Amino acid sequence: MAHARGLLSWLVLVAVVLLDNRCQAERDCRVSSFKVQPNFDPNQYTGVWYAMAKKDPEGLFLQDNIVANFFINEQGKMAARAVGRVRLFGHWDLCADMSGSFNETEDSAKFRMKYWGVAAYLDRGNDDHWIVATDYQTYALHYSCRALNEDGTCADSYSFVFSRDPHGLPPEAQKIIRQKQKELCLERQYRTIVHNGYCDSTIYGTI
Repeated sequence: MAHARGLLSWLVLVAVVLLDNRCQAERDCRVSSFKVQPNFDPNQYTGVWYAMAKKDPEGLFLQDNIVANFFINEQGKMAARAVGRVRLFGHWDLCADMSGSFNETEDSAKFRMKYWGVAAYLDRGNDDHWIVATDYQTYALHYSCRALNEDGTCADSYSFVFSRDPHGLPPEAQKIIRQKQKELCLERQYRTIVHNGYCDSTIYGTI
């Protein structure tokens, strides 16, 4: 009887593994297949957002205490200013001030983001930047792919989970975000962003 139960458990385990592998194989991880927020409205998106988690790329400076303010600039386009802690030369911590402008594309939720630091030593670039999901009042998920593999999957990506509340997201929003992270093929690749007041004086001075 014990042998039969052991055999049954083994068969169940094999079935689960095969099913999981099948699901992984059927999932399309090509960047071109990823869905974004339909009918994205930049005007509803404006205001302060707190980064709760992020998936790191190569060379992104902001480490934690990340707060971003999105607004519509004088040209009528979405722009943003963000602050966060950075570590330079492996030991020097400071609060960085970053700015970004968003050029529209044919899809209202897909932008070309030009970003730069107000100090010369900070990162700068021009990335595709997508709003994957948001309800405008609670949560938002951003995604960027900097380089593609030959098969169309992403070779270097980053992603932010934002909340309007600095204390975090409610359970129902967390559930939505987790599902969207799976759809981006990035589940279990995020790290939590700490908010401990390190950059508060910078935030209030710039946002």
